[in-house]
Amino acid sequence: MSLFFAGLPLLLLIIVIVLFFSFVPVGLWISAIAAGVDVGLITLIGMRLRRVAPARIILPFIKAQKGGVETTIDKLEAHFLAGGNVDNVVDALIAAHRADIALTFERAAAIDLAGRNVLEAVQMSVNPKVIETPLISAVAKDGIELKAKARVTVRANIDRLVGGAGEATIIARVGEGIVTTVGSSESHAEVLENPDKISRMVLAKGLDSGTAFEILSIDIADVDVGRNIGARLQMDQAEADKNIAQAKAAERRFAAQAREQEMKAQVQEMRAHVVEAEAEVPRALAEALREGKLGVMDYYNMQNIMADTRMRESIGKESTESKPGQDEPK
Repeated sequence: MSLFFAGLPLLLLIIVIVLFFSFVPVGLWISAIAAGVDVGLITLIGMRLRRVAPARIILPFIKAQKGGVETTIDKLEAHFLAGGNVDNVVDALIAAHRADIALTFERAAAIDLAGRNVLEAVQMSVNPKVIETPLISAVAKDGIELKAKARVTVRANIDRLVGGAGEATIIARVGEGIVTTVGSSESHAEVLENPDKISRMVLAKGLDSGTAFEILSIDIADVDVGRNIGARLQMDQAEADKNIAQAKAAERRFAAQAREQEMKAQVQEMRAHVVEAEAEVPRALAEALREGKLGVMDYYNMQNIMADTRMRESIGKESTESKPGQDEPK
């Protein structure tokens, strides 16, 4: 029992030492001292208490000191707590310092927090990037379609990375410029003869305004002749006019048929009235004979007059049907 209590202080000392080395990154502190960077143990303990991984701050800080970039641990830690990529920012600052590009830590941190890759932007400032547009279709004034593809060489503009438009805007503006330039050409042959005309006119429009890039050149990679849009539009217009004319003719035909049916119905109605009226004549005659208003001799005289009238109408019809000047047969 006495041996157990005698060894208790030693056990507690070992536990304290283990907890100390697990809480305080002594190895990282020694690495910083070896690199000539002044980092205190209190600073590392404070990072632990603020739940900041010391390696995520000290290693980039050592890298910045060795790369000739002036910064502080507090700035790096503040950027880390804000959700930024400390290592990427330090690499961008070192690259900008070596390429003699004016870039401060505050601007680099703002670019990083804005969601852009600040290291890639610095690299693009040194080594411009080529953006290839998709196949763009445009129509000249003679109605011939041209399909063009352009390669846009851009360089990152550090001052406009925060709030500047991206690559999609550059592609859209270049496409609009190509469509406008080809559309203002009198013929497609003019564009095929001078494809650099498109490049000059599009480049002169200042398409990089408000973007995070600076356009260095626009090169037309390929131009192909497409469809005859003008002829196709004329054919479609002619087909539309024909369909309209056919529809109007059908409308007139249906209206005429409707009028014809209406007239036939009116004729049928008139015939029905005539038949009805003719059916009333014998009744009227019989009624007149019964009432003594018409005698038998009067009735026979009327029939004679009607027969004479029908005979005269038949003779007149035959005389009008005979051709004038026709010799009678001998």
